[in-house]
Amino acid sequence: MSETTVKIEGVSLVEFYGANNAKFDVLKRSFPKLKLIPRGSKIKVIGSQEDIEVFENNVDKMIDFVQKYGAMKVSHVEEMLAGSEPTNIPQRKENIILYGPNGKVIKAKTPNQMRMITESDYNDIVFAIGPAGTGKTYTAVALAVKALKNKVVRKIVLTRPAVEAGESLGFLPGDLKDKIDPYLRPLYDALDDMIDVEKLNYMMTNRIIEIAPLAYMRGRTIDNAFIILDEAQNATRSQLKMFLTRIGPSAKTIITGDLTQIDLPRNVKSGLRQSINILKDIKGISHVHLNSEDVIRHKLVKRIIEAYQDAEDKEEEEFQNRGKKKPILNLKKPTSNSAEEEVAPKEVS
Repeated sequence: MSETTVKIEGVSLVEFYGANNAKFDVLKRSFPKLKLIPRGSKIKVIGSQEDIEVFENNVDKMIDFVQKYGAMKVSHVEEMLAGSEPTNIPQRKENIILYGPNGKVIKAKTPNQMRMITESDYNDIVFAIGPAGTGKTYTAVALAVKALKNKVVRKIVLTRPAVEAGESLGFLPGDLKDKIDPYLRPLYDALDDMIDVEKLNYMMTNRIIEIAPLAYMRGRTIDNAFIILDEAQNATRSQLKMFLTRIGPSAKTIITGDLTQIDLPRNVKSGLRQSINILKDIKGISHVHLNSEDVIRHKLVKRIIEAYQDAEDKEEEEFQNRGKKKPILNLKKPTSNSAEEEVAPKEVS
């Protein structure tokens, strides 16, 4: 007798087990020699090794079906267990990107996030530009995890410029990694939402998922990977060019940035705007512009972004108007009314 634990990952548990465990009951009846003990996202399986392997293969088929189509009927389970192709396949909901731990649905919530999905499907490089809170980083990470789960790529590489936003790196405790990690925290948070903790630790330990500062990309060629450059507005022109030339022939890339939040020193220009302009007409490179309508944080965030944008537009307009004003020229002829301006007569000797 053998014993193992089968994990149900990347799908909704309700969708997998079914209402009142209807789908699980079909699965259980198909394996009368196995003892099955479901506990949330894990199923304890006891029986012969041969039966366990067949059971695991069928569970994988069920998970793949739900991930691909977003829903699964009892009839689909019966057909798969009978060894036939499922019929009456449901139409997948286009806004669902993937399912996270415990079946959490990860989906696009706005039209421009949907555009990111579409453009990523048809282009190898996508620029996603927009203000804070529009979900551009979260959507990009979700697309990368989906590509990894579907075996479209072999690894994920997430990178950010380690640029200070008002504070100095030196004030943070610890070694270089400890100082840089806070800058990469948003990427870790997104991954935590999408991958089981144990599996995520395994993937990061084995470099299947790699998170590193942008400076560490120099000299590499990254292939068979989904690459995300986040906070690209804080990359200099040379850094962005360096990054774009690291991309291998079988890699996909999303570059996210917010042109209104540049943290570079005043004498250093951001390379993001330049790259958008230079690369706008190249086939295979797409641009998605998100705006305040895509903000999915607190309702006040949208109003805050709009208020700052209005203020910045007003300042820019005033600056332009100051530059257009002509200097006032004094065309009046000089007069000689004052004593200082009068020329003293020459003395006659």
